[in-house]
Amino acid sequence: MLFSVVCIDKPGSAALRAATRADHLDYMIAAAESLRYGGPLVTDDGSLSIGSLFVIDQPTRRDVDAFLAEEPYCRSGLFQTVTVTAIRQMVPEASPGFLLQELARERVGRPSPPAS
Repeated sequence: MLFSVVCIDKPGSAALRAATRADHLDYMIAAAESLRYGGPLVTDDGSLSIGSLFVIDQPTRRDVDAFLAEEPYCRSGLFQTVTVTAIRQMVPEASPGFLLQELARERVGRPSPPAS
């Protein structure tokens, strides 16, 4: 199951982020098979990281929580908030024609299939 993870840094924590970054990158590289997308959240001008966002494929929310419990940024106390939400991938399409199938279901009022 896919989960989005949105983490917002504590104010004034740029030095902690920098000091922990190598460990964070090691951890994310080791988890590459389960990560679908991710990167730092930045200010509008791109000059400062203010958080992290990633999409992870894990069997359950409990597995995501276990992943986060060992993640270096989380362990260091970098984040003010961490929000985890289950998601269903729509784009890019997991299989060709998926969006057209969703549109057809919507037009005839049929419910979408459950997340896979």
